[in-house]
Amino acid sequence: MKLGETVYVFGPVITGRDEMHIRAIERSVAGEDVPSDIEGAVLFHCGPIMVQREDGTWAVVAAGPTTSARMNKLEPEMIRRFGIRAIIGKGGMSKDVAEAMREVGCVYLAATGGAAISLAEGLSRCTGVEWLDLGMAEAMWRFETERFGPLIVAMDAEGNSLYEQVASSIVRI
Repeated sequence: MKLGETVYVFGPVITGRDEMHIRAIERSVAGEDVPSDIEGAVLFHCGPIMVQREDGTWAVVAAGPTTSARMNKLEPEMIRRFGIRAIIGKGGMSKDVAEAMREVGCVYLAATGGAAISLAEGLSRCTGVEWLDLGMAEAMWRFETERFGPLIVAMDAEGNSLYEQVASSIVRI
């Protein structure tokens, strides 16, 4: 994927914020089981609003991106340990994360903040949840997606970042 390209995701996506990252890393370090779908995942930094139907299945109401920089200290290890292939979020991530992404071949896909309802439409089916004891927003939700996006390749697998390009082009007076 090329920097600046608009893309859509089709297929499985998991969500994860701070607490999900911490639990996954701690359990993996301790040699305990972690959900297998973290391995090689498309990881959406999101705390979705979910509703449980009468039949026990879950439906997404809103799914806006969380500010990804909150996970800067955790993400390099998540990427390396689990081979994360893509991260979806808003605001970009640190140079340490970009380096881990380059090593593993991961990309950062920027989602539009404030588009939670529109993005939820691309999460066609909730296929499960892990660690609901962390709370709805911090749990790891599994989704099948249908044309999830639009998303912008804001950090590529070569370590390039649109955020860095913009920052370096600002003229200071």
